[in-house]
Amino acid sequence: MGNIFNRPIIGVVMCRYRLNQHLTQTLQEKYLNAVLSAGGLPIALPHALAEPEMLEELLPHLDGILLPGSPSNVQPHLYGENGDEPDADPGRDELSLALIRLALNRRIPLFAICRGMQEMVVATQGTLHRRLYEQPELLEHREDHDLPLEQQYAPAHEVIVQDGGLLAQLLPDCNRFWVNSLHGQGAKTLGPSARIEAHAADGLVEAISIRDQPFALGVQWHPEWNSDEYALSRLLFEGFITACQNYQKEKRL
Repeated sequence: MGNIFNRPIIGVVMCRYRLNQHLTQTLQEKYLNAVLSAGGLPIALPHALAEPEMLEELLPHLDGILLPGSPSNVQPHLYGENGDEPDADPGRDELSLALIRLALNRRIPLFAICRGMQEMVVATQGTLHRRLYEQPELLEHREDHDLPLEQQYAPAHEVIVQDGGLLAQLLPDCNRFWVNSLHGQGAKTLGPSARIEAHAADGLVEAISIRDQPFALGVQWHPEWNSDEYALSRLLFEGFITACQNYQKEKRL
């Protein structure tokens, strides 16, 4: 395994909720395990780090940023809509959007999953479908909470990879594959710097990248789920960690 402190340091954004009346921030183990298995060292990022001075001090110590999925949704006013989300997490919104913009400015590798991809869409001037299930032309992309987790995370629909993008480089000779689907929101429009990397059969954007970045990828499915068991999921995390290792080396020059 070697010295664990030689691994690239990956900042992972936390989620906030109330546990036994106490406000709590957590990370699901599946994200941490996926980063560790691919060769990274995950570090939890609490919401208080959204202070600009703290972020400026923090970022030189990070070699990559992972934006995980979450039960919460991005607040609508951040992409030009009215109303509230009952399960909003404003602290996560503030930290994630700031991290995305700063990471892109510094060219820090960025991997965004589910809610994380939606944050990437919003941070780059895109908009979201607030309720995909109200769009008659779209498939049902939500999970069934009555099923065991293994069935919730089972492959649910196919995605089609766009030629010539980052995803096509990471998954050579695999332009169609099946993914799990556990989200009620999704990309509606993309900003000028975002590129579609894959879409579902119903046309919904399933992966994006940010142009002119070494690695800035967002996927709508959950490759962190049992990532060691699925070759395509391993390739995504290994590609991310390789980009983080390259960034780490460049910092040391």
